[in-house]
Amino acid sequence: METKERKERAILVGIDFAKSDYRIEASMQELANLVDAAGAEVMAMTTQARERRDSATYIGSGKVAEVAALVEAYEADMVVFNGELSGSQTRNLEALIGVKIVDRTNLILDIFAGRANTKEGMLQVQLAQLKYRLPRLVGYSDYLSRQGGGIGTRGPGEQKLETDKRHIQRNITHIQNELEKVVGHRETTRKQRLKSSLPIIALVGYTNAGKSTIMNGILTHSGETKTVEAKDMLFATLDTTLRRARLNNNQSILLTDTVGFVSNLPHALVAAFKSTLEEIRFADVILHVVDASNPDLDIQMDTTEAIMRDLEVLNKPIITVYNKVDLATEVDYPVGYTMSNRVYMSAHNPEDIDLLIDLIEDALADKFKKASVFLKFEDLGILDYFASTYDIGDIEYDEKGAHFKVVLTQEDYERFAEYIVK
Repeated sequence: METKERKERAILVGIDFAKSDYRIEASMQELANLVDAAGAEVMAMTTQARERRDSATYIGSGKVAEVAALVEAYEADMVVFNGELSGSQTRNLEALIGVKIVDRTNLILDIFAGRANTKEGMLQVQLAQLKYRLPRLVGYSDYLSRQGGGIGTRGPGEQKLETDKRHIQRNITHIQNELEKVVGHRETTRKQRLKSSLPIIALVGYTNAGKSTIMNGILTHSGETKTVEAKDMLFATLDTTLRRARLNNNQSILLTDTVGFVSNLPHALVAAFKSTLEEIRFADVILHVVDASNPDLDIQMDTTEAIMRDLEVLNKPIITVYNKVDLATEVDYPVGYTMSNRVYMSAHNPEDIDLLIDLIEDALADKFKKASVFLKFEDLGILDYFASTYDIGDIEYDEKGAHFKVVLTQEDYERFAEYIVK
C-alpha cells in the first residue's frame, strides 16, 4: 500500500502597516493561494499591525515567539512571510524559529521555477532567482545546505548558493548571454510576423483570471482544434503562446497569451521576463482580462494597469473583459452586457465569446478595412502580394479577372484603392 507523501506545512505571517489602504486580508489570502500553488499546506495565518518593519526580524521579538509557538503546535516545516526579507532577517528568523524561512518573493520565484517549460522561461526564472539570492547568500546558507528539497530550494538553490559571489556572478553573466541569443531569435521571429500584416491581440491580466480559457474560446469559435492548456491555478501559463484565429468577418488574427500578474510581482522577475512581456507592445488590441468574481478585483486591475503603464501600452486600444461574471455575487452589469471597451461574460459561454469577437472587430476598425477587390488579368501579379500577406478566402474568376474579399490594413487599403470595388 502506497503512503501519500506529506505536504510541507506552512505558517503564514504578514504585517498590516498602519495608515495605509493595504488590504491585509486579501493579501494574506493571495499568499495562501500562492503557497497552495507551490504545493504546500497552510496550517495557520497571523498578522501584526506595525508602522514599519523590524530591522532584525521583520516582525519584532514578541511576534517571533508567537510564530515559533504556532510552528511547534502545527509541526510546521516553514514560515512564509508576506513581504521581502533581507539576508540577515532570514538568518535571524531561522535561528529563532528553527525552521525554513521563505518570503513572498522567493515563493513566487519558486512557483515560476516549477512551471517554466521552455528554454527561455527556465533561463528567465534562473536569472531572477540568482539576482534575488545573490545579496542574501548568508541568510540562505543554513537551510540550503541542510534541506533536500521543497519550497524555496528549486532551481539554482540546489546548487549550493553558499559558494562565493564571484561564482554566482559568473552564472548570471552566462545566463544573460544565453538569454540574449534567445531574445535575438524572438526578435527575428517577431519581425517576420509583423510583415504578415495580421493584427495581434494580446491577453493580459491577473493570474488565474481566465486568459487561457478565453483564448481557447476564440480558437474554438474559429474552428481550431488545437488549444492551449488552461487550469484553475495561479501561474498556469508562463511562456508566451501564439495562435492564429479568425474573427466573425473572416479576418485572421494572431492571439498571444502572456504570463499572469500578481500584486508585488518580484522586480527581478519582471525584469527577467521583459522580453516576453514586450510582446504586448506590438499588439494592435489588448484584452485586459479581469476575474469579476474576485472581491478584490480593483486591486488586481490596478496591479495589471501598473505593469502595462511600465510597458507604455496604455495608449493602445484596450478592451476590459470582466470574466467569470456567472460566478460573481455582486456585479453592476449582467452577463453578455457590452460597451465599446468592455464586456461582461463567461469564457465558457460561446455566445459571450461571440460578443467579445465583435468588440475586437470594432477595435480594429480604425486600422483595418474590409474590401472587395477586383484584379484584371493583366494585374494578377499583385495577387501574390495579397495571398502572402492576407487571408483572401475564395477567389472567383470571370472573363474580366479575379474577385475576392479581404481585410486590409489602412495603408494597403489606400495603396490599392484603384482595385477596390466601392
